[in-house]
Amino acid sequence: MICREIIEVIEKDFPRECALEWDNVGLLAGRDDKEVKCIYIALDATDEAVGMAATAGADMLVTHHPLIFGGLRRVSNQDFTGRRLLTLIRQDISYYAMHTNYDVCRMGRLAGERLGFEGSKILEVTGEKEGPVGIGEIAYLPREMSLGECAEAVKAAFGLLHVKIYGDLGRTVFRAAVCPGSGKSVIKEAVRKGADVLITGDIGHHDGIDAVAQGMAVIDAGHYGVEHIFIGDMKKYFDGRLSGVKVIEAPVSHPFQVI
Repeated sequence: MICREIIEVIEKDFPRECALEWDNVGLLAGRDDKEVKCIYIALDATDEAVGMAATAGADMLVTHHPLIFGGLRRVSNQDFTGRRLLTLIRQDISYYAMHTNYDVCRMGRLAGERLGFEGSKILEVTGEKEGPVGIGEIAYLPREMSLGECAEAVKAAFGLLHVKIYGDLGRTVFRAAVCPGSGKSVIKEAVRKGADVLITGDIGHHDGIDAVAQGMAVIDAGHYGVEHIFIGDMKKYFDGRLSGVKVIEAPVSHPFQVI
C-alpha cells in the first residue's frame, strides 16, 4: 500500500480534526507516496524506536506522541530531535503521529474496557464525530472495592508492577474515571462528576493531595503505564484493515526504573 492510502485509513476513524488545537498530528516527516510494506508502531519516536524501525526495515513509523510539537528552526545532528528526523529521512521511513485524535476517539474507551467499566460516559467532551468524543471515561467499576483492591486491578489491567496512590487504601471506591497519559487537567471534571477515584498519570504532589481534599482518590499508574496500550491496539487495527502490510509492535519498555 502507499503511505497516503494508509493515512486515509487512519484518518477515517481518527480524524485530525478531532485532535486538540495545541497538538501536532499527521505525517510529520517523509513521503506520502512511499510504498509501505512494513509499519513499526511505538508510543514515542525515541532513539530506540527509530533505530528499531530502521533495523526492522520498516517503511513507516507510527507513534502516539509526536516527535515535533513546536516549530522547528533547524534540523541537524546537533540535537536529539534533528538526529531522529535525519535518521528517518535517510532511511526513507515515513513518520506519522496520532496523538489527541486517538485519545478522543479511542484511548479512554480502550482503557475503560481493560478496567471492566460499566455504563461508561466521556469524562471531558472535546468535540463531535458521529456523536460526542473526548478525553477519558467515567463509569462504574465491576463492583465496589477498596482503593487498595482497585490499585491491584489497575496493575493487572495494564501489566504494571507499581502504581502511586493518593488516598486511604481502605476507602470504598465504585465510580471511577480514567484518563490515560497526563490527567491533572481533568481532576476538576472528575470531582465534579462524582468520581471516587481517578486513574491516570503524571500527578504531582499538590495535584494528588488537593484531589484527596476534595474527596477523590487518585491512582497514578504513569503516563507510559496506561498509554502503552496504544501499541497493541493499533497493531490489531492495522492487521484488520491493511492488506499485504507487515505490522511490528515496539516492545513494552517503561522509560524509567523503580528501585
